[in-house]
Amino acid sequence: MKMKLMKKLLVAGVIASLAIGALAGCGGEKKKEEPKAKPAAAGQKLKINFPTAGAAGALYAVGAAITNNWNQTVPSVNASSQASAGGIANLNMVSEGEAQISIAISSNAYQCLNGTDSFKGHAYKDLKAIAGLYMNPNQIVATDKSGIKSLADIKGKKFAVAAAGSSVYNEAQAHLTTVGMKFPDDLNAQLIGFAAAADQLQNGTIDGAWIMSGAPAAAVSQALASKCHLVNIDDATMANLKKNYPWYAPYTIKAGTYPNQKEDIKTSAIKMVMFCRGDLPEQVIYDLTKSFWTNIDKLGAAQKNLKGLKAEDAVKDISNMPLHPGAAKYYKEIGVLK
Repeated sequence: MKMKLMKKLLVAGVIASLAIGALAGCGGEKKKEEPKAKPAAAGQKLKINFPTAGAAGALYAVGAAITNNWNQTVPSVNASSQASAGGIANLNMVSEGEAQISIAISSNAYQCLNGTDSFKGHAYKDLKAIAGLYMNPNQIVATDKSGIKSLADIKGKKFAVAAAGSSVYNEAQAHLTTVGMKFPDDLNAQLIGFAAAADQLQNGTIDGAWIMSGAPAAAVSQALASKCHLVNIDDATMANLKKNYPWYAPYTIKAGTYPNQKEDIKTSAIKMVMFCRGDLPEQVIYDLTKSFWTNIDKLGAAQKNLKGLKAEDAVKDISNMPLHPGAAKYYKEIGVLK
């Protein structure tokens, strides 16, 4: 009898473990009884996994600069950045507990928090913001021989739009449908990343590419050094875009940002937001937030996209995302929040 009872208890334990695992992450709605992140044992550092984006994008360098700063200034953590598929993948990794902190455009973070668009049916309700960062512009690159001068000209062209379901793919879809295109049917869509797109633009084997990254981006610099140009988004398209997607803001890529760029380029942008799991300890996020902002001049010198950021702007234009209590504590301390 005792043996039978022990077997029953063992089976029940395995089933319970599997059930908990199935509920973890963005695969299902979060339950109130979900276990909190375990604090690091005494004398151990809390491991922070920080996914970024492809190595050819600006976000990769941004993540490296931030984690390097934290490792130098916050003794309680061991932070490491890594390449990833970008914002949507980053949100899924944080939601599922594979990562603790990352960055994405605020629109994707809003969608993950609320279970819409790419995150329909698997919201992560405990997503928390640490800081709104810089504006992330859409950069539409075309070869000079392609004849692409506007978004409408992309129709029928061999055009790189990154991986299906990625942030960049969704950006291309939002913009091109706004100008009346059927996406992706109305173009010869190439599902390749920034680095491959830059190579093919340079070789002239594709007509153009959609790149969303802080400027300057290595992939865009490579392309514009090889008989390519940036494409403007006109004011009318911008106005129509904002009707359905209010998080967009106009953005100007200043002349001289890239090789052979002689004129300002008007485009759209969304604010980047640094976010984290809600179950991370308040003191840890307070320390990380404080370290980020007290060292922002040093970070800005290391990475151009972080240059000139101000803490008072950190809580603006982040799609109404809730702040982590540790971050909120710091912003209250410095008078950004009341």
